[in-house]
Amino acid sequence: MADDSDGTRRGRWNALIGFSLSRLWSRATRTRSGRIAATTAAVALTITLLIVLTGIALALADGGVVSENDATAELEPKGSESVSAVDGVEGPRLGETNERAATISDEDGVDHASPVLVEPVRLENGDGDPQTILMVGVVPDGEPRTVAGLPTDGLEAGDSHYDNGSYTGAPQEEILLSTAAADRLEAADGDELSVAGGEAALPSDMDPAVTVSGVETAGSDGENEAPIALVHLSELQHVSGASDDELADSVLVWGDADAAETAGETAYPNAEIDSPDGVALGSLFDDGLALATGVLALVASIAICASFVATTMGMTVDEDRQTLAVLESVGFPTLSRLVVVALSTLATTAVGALIGVGLGMGAIHVVNAAASATIAPGAVAVVHPLFIPYGIGVALLAGLVAVPYPLAVASRTSVLEEVSQ
Repeated sequence: MADDSDGTRRGRWNALIGFSLSRLWSRATRTRSGRIAATTAAVALTITLLIVLTGIALALADGGVVSENDATAELEPKGSESVSAVDGVEGPRLGETNERAATISDEDGVDHASPVLVEPVRLENGDGDPQTILMVGVVPDGEPRTVAGLPTDGLEAGDSHYDNGSYTGAPQEEILLSTAAADRLEAADGDELSVAGGEAALPSDMDPAVTVSGVETAGSDGENEAPIALVHLSELQHVSGASDDELADSVLVWGDADAAETAGETAYPNAEIDSPDGVALGSLFDDGLALATGVLALVASIAICASFVATTMGMTVDEDRQTLAVLESVGFPTLSRLVVVALSTLATTAVGALIGVGLGMGAIHVVNAAASATIAPGAVAVVHPLFIPYGIGVALLAGLVAVPYPLAVASRTSVLEEVSQ
């Protein structure tokens, strides 16, 4: 008997779900498509905005393709967050990096260590307009290593201009461009590029031209590629004024994991030591600005989506009182009618969420293209596979928050009142 009861109950629920979806489809395509379309569009636009803002927050926390490397360990100053990228204030940096990286490289179990300095620099190719790209300074050792998504063996090994800290050695004057940087500068292998702009002008004792040593696709998947370039560390330090204290944003260490971490802790006892592992949503919680951006986007999306869904679906139910009265007259109990309204609301929200996720993914690429062409030297937002369930989940949560209002409207429907009208 219990099995029969469970089967009957399951059959009723399946029938209610099927009826709700078919009724919603009929209303959306034949009878009253206006409000359904408006609700779907509102949810889609809200989720699109959520995905874009979350992508920007994740890019703030992760650093984008510039942070992509194959190092065993990465040393960063404590408190190095994304504020400097937004407010123009330079964040904390490590000092004496050239000397200490050389010391780390000499430790047993360590294959190589290189400081990494990132600076936006304006370059020009011949008579072309100056373009801003991100220059990444490294010390290559001739081995196939990856920094900022680019191979370091595309540059000549060593860093001759450093010359034991005097910065008087012969500069190697090489630059390895990403495909995006080469396209922006309209440059190819072997071209000479000049540094432009007063703030980025090379010192008078250095040749203001560098030669393109190669063009490579930045990043493991080639998506969201930023206009970046690899150069020798000391030359970028000299250009940017970071040579006085041998400053760098981080130090990358290759080799045995334990040896790399031990050598890093010895050289920089107060630095943070991380193991680079690509883009992770967890990085949002390590950056205050990124976390605030993501949380504000989440709260605003739920509030906007829920209020619009509640209003439009409530108006839809109010206009549909006669249909609900008919359902009551043919034997649909109050609970069943409310289930139909709730399922219709959530189904409409889910459709809008699916559209919004797709639009959000595409919008991130559009935002990156627009930013790279105007104000930013690289991608300002990233795409993550978990954005799909995240966007759908947020929309359904907003739908659950909105459901009580259309249910309240539906519960006040009376057969006698509707017949009398």
